Amino acid sequence: NKSNLEEEYPTEFLNSLSFNGVPEHEIQLKVSTPVILLRNLDRSIGLCNGTTIMITHLGENVIRGDIIGGSYDNTTVAIPRIVLNVTQHRWPFILKRRQFPIRLCYAMTINKSQGQSLDIVSVYLPKPVFSHGKLYVAVSRVRSADGLHILVDNDGEIPPYYTRNIVYEETFLDVNATTESHTGDQLSFYHQNNSNHIITTMPAYVLQLTKTYTPIAEAMEIDRDEPRQ
Repeated sequence: NKSNLEEEYPTEFLNSLSFNGVPEHEIQLKVSTPVILLRNLDRSIGLCNGTTIMITHLGENVIRGDIIGGSYDNTTVAIPRIVLNVTQHRWPFILKRRQFPIRLCYAMTINKSQGQSLDIVSVYLPKPVFSHGKLYVAVSRVRSADGLHILVDNDGEIPPYYTRNIVYEETFLDVNATTESHTGDQLSFYHQNNSNHIITTMPAYVLQLTKTYTPIAEAMEIDRDEPRQ
């Protein structure tokens, strides 16, 4: 019965509901606020789920902003208010919320940051990453090491200023490379041997940043049919 549902679930209650991937009923915004897009609106101009945008103009039905990072960096886009339908088994109704498909984004998870290229990145690690490749994703979002800042809060679990790089053990089978370390206040950088293009980090609980260099003579042979030695 519709009237019974309206009495049992008043508008104030519906407005208070929060769902993953759905904007809140009320969003407080201002110009220069960073937000993250929650829906795929137009992939051809970079309006995809997970795109971060800096707001430049606020309207009643349309928001304008500039995309931050990625292939569409600094592209100006418009975000309309749309109707989003939410269905969950715990509720005997379909919730329709008319809102801008965005959330505030002063920070984001490592997963959400994938695919972005930024000038300055701050990584907060209250605990070490827990799955393969996550640390690499986090530190490789920045265009230059000078723009990378990391706050590690190990809480005594491992030595201060260190964090674990979680990778599949098979990654380091049959590798042989020399390592040159430079220890600063917070980071240890491991540079791979140019002759092997491999780095051994199996025993190291450190943040790893690497660059690969291929000699010109060797690069010229990459497309040949014969196997490389």
